[in-house]
Amino acid sequence: MARVTICGIDTSSLPKLNCKQCDELLKRVKQGDNEARELFLMANMRLVLSCVGRFSKAKESADDLFQVGMVGLLKALDNFNVDLDVRFSTYAVPMIIGEIKRALRAKTTIKVSRSLRDIAYKALKAREKLIENSVNEPDMMEIAEEIGVPIKEVACALDAVSEPISFYEPVYSDGDDAVEVLDQLADKKETSENWSERISLYEALKNVPPRELDVVRMRYFDGRTQTEISKLIGISQAQVSRLEKSALECIRQALIG
Repeated sequence: MARVTICGIDTSSLPKLNCKQCDELLKRVKQGDNEARELFLMANMRLVLSCVGRFSKAKESADDLFQVGMVGLLKALDNFNVDLDVRFSTYAVPMIIGEIKRALRAKTTIKVSRSLRDIAYKALKAREKLIENSVNEPDMMEIAEEIGVPIKEVACALDAVSEPISFYEPVYSDGDDAVEVLDQLADKKETSENWSERISLYEALKNVPPRELDVVRMRYFDGRTQTEISKLIGISQAQVSRLEKSALECIRQALIG
C-alpha cells in the first residue's frame, strides 16, 4: 500500500505482522497484555484504511472515517474469540465497515423511524440465520415469513437503512470507458422475466386452499396484520399464523416444483 498520512499517522511506519505473529499477539492481548494490544492495533490500522477506501465518495473526511473505523477495530478486538478457526481480518472487516456505515447514516438528513430500524434489524438477523441453515440465499418472502412481518414492510425497512448510491456511480471502469449504475437500469415493468414470474405466481396461487388464500390476500395485498385478520375472520392470531405459513409453503412448493 502506498504511503498515506491520516490522523497524523504515517502508514508506512506502521508495523507489519505475518499470520503467526498476529496469532501470538492476539493471545497476549486476550491475556491482558496492554503493550501487545497497542502493537496489534497499530499493525491493523492498514486494515481500517482499506475499509475507509471503500467510502471514497462519502462527504465525510477520510480522517473522520478512519477514527470511526478504529472504533470498529477496537470492538472487533474486544469481541474476537481466539479459539475459533477464523482469521482476525475476516472477523474485523465487517465490524469496521458496519461502524463506518452507522456513522454515515447517523449524519444523513434522511431519518428512519425506530419501527423501520427494528424490522430491518430483525430481517438482517433472520437472513443470517437462514443462510446458516441453507446453501441458498434466502429470498424476501422467506425472511418475511421468518419474522412474521408483511413482505412489503420488510422491503421498505431494508431499503430505508441501505446506503443510497448515485445513478452515476461507476460499476465498471477501464480507462476512458466506464459503465455507470444508470447504464444498468432497465424497464422493470415490461420484461419477459416479469411476465414469467407473474404467470408462475398466478399458477401457484391456484394451489392454495380458499381460506389460506384469503389470509395471503389480506396479509400481502391489503397489508393487514395477523391481529387485524384474526378479528376480521373470527379466529385466533395463532391460527392466522398457521394458515399463512401453510399458504406460503404451498406457494413455495409450487414455484420450485
